[in-house]
Amino acid sequence: MTVRPDRNTTGQLDVVSPFDLHLLDTLPLQSATDAERMLATATRLAQNRNCWLEVDERIAILQKLAELVAAEANEFARLIATEGGKPLRDARIEVDRAVDGIKLATRELLRVMRGEEIPMGHTAATRGRTAFTVCEPIGVVLAISAFNHPLNLIVHQVIPAVAVGCPVIVKPALTTPLNCLRLCTLLQQAGLPKGWCQPIVCDNEVSEQLATDPRLAFLTFIGSAKVGWSLRAKLAPGVRCALEHGGAAPVIIDETADLDQVIPSLLKGGFYHAGQVCVSVQRIFAPAALARVLAEQLAAGAAQLVVGDPLDEATDIGPLILPREVVRVHDWVEAALAGGALRLIGGEAMGETLYRPTVLYDPPADALVSTAEIFGPVVCVYPYPNRCEAIRRANSLDVAFQAAVYSNDLEMAFDTARRLDAAAVMINDHTAFRADWMPFAGRRTSGYGVGGIGYTMRDMLQEKLIVLKSVQADSCDSPCG
Repeated sequence: MTVRPDRNTTGQLDVVSPFDLHLLDTLPLQSATDAERMLATATRLAQNRNCWLEVDERIAILQKLAELVAAEANEFARLIATEGGKPLRDARIEVDRAVDGIKLATRELLRVMRGEEIPMGHTAATRGRTAFTVCEPIGVVLAISAFNHPLNLIVHQVIPAVAVGCPVIVKPALTTPLNCLRLCTLLQQAGLPKGWCQPIVCDNEVSEQLATDPRLAFLTFIGSAKVGWSLRAKLAPGVRCALEHGGAAPVIIDETADLDQVIPSLLKGGFYHAGQVCVSVQRIFAPAALARVLAEQLAAGAAQLVVGDPLDEATDIGPLILPREVVRVHDWVEAALAGGALRLIGGEAMGETLYRPTVLYDPPADALVSTAEIFGPVVCVYPYPNRCEAIRRANSLDVAFQAAVYSNDLEMAFDTARRLDAAAVMINDHTAFRADWMPFAGRRTSGYGVGGIGYTMRDMLQEKLIVLKSVQADSCDSPCG
């Protein structure tokens, strides 16, 4: 049995498989009334300290949840592939990461919940006082999530809230709500009392109602920059937030790089989940003498990738999430070709939601494929005359997330990494690498705040300083004893 939204609603949501668009489930869309009820419930829990769960209770719940998710690993992997289109091999990895993320939250609790003693007595005014800090949950959390990692993103947004003791309302992407609903069901089975994690399947208007309510304490948002920044501007005073948007990840390659190692890495980083990753390899800069060779080898590798049914074990690239995304990606590619780009492979739809992996050589600097996040299976290779120019172009956009450098000259690699305006730089690895305990953040329009299980947990806590003034006994001339 999976938690399902209440049925006192006026609309319904058909959840379909992005591969062949067959119906997976029909869910009721929840209303503004439902959102108000959830928020009232979460607020009561946050304000009633007598019903707060102790740290050991929360740890026990998360440990049990990890066991329950692991026991359903195969079912979750198939659900990720079915509702999100991620190839089954990669979906299994997502489930493993989700289980590890839940376990990580229990370990991080011992670190992030720890207060500290504040030294007193160093001045006359502080004599006779003892001071220390304690950590408390920030309050009601709203998590608005994205489709591309329908289980692990929910883990990253919801589990930190549960771990530190915040009631959380979670709104999954409407294209991929089923993994979220199942995880919420398992949280209840693991012992989380009713009301502490409430899923809501609703439209953007209801989401905005929740996000802008003054009873909210923290918003965690993963999705488009347009929506994220708009919501941040409408938050009530005092509400904190973390925003994770997208990028157009740059890669700089020099003459010393070993293409036999670089090409497989770029293929994975560029075409993983059909490029629907916020740090997917997109803009590859290579020396003028090497760029065309690299692009052709990349195209030859892309030609070997299997595009098709995500439930097929042989599939490397599944569908885009919606048919309109295929149309959009193709329009961008066609515009780049019209501007002078050379198509080395791809550039064509293979069905309503499938798009052939595409390698473009030297698109115009002002083309959409060069300036905006593609979020599709398209990578671009650009020749550069010198490293300074490559760095300048890599840093030229208003988005900045993760970047990469490939080189066997470590001094040069470190210097390039230092000069790249990115939140993280991978050396001899692709831009889509991530470990769930590392900081994960976008700069400029790519985001606000820092993600990662432990970092999010700290965001959802607030420190309280407690100062104790000693009650001193009357002075006495006689010796103690």
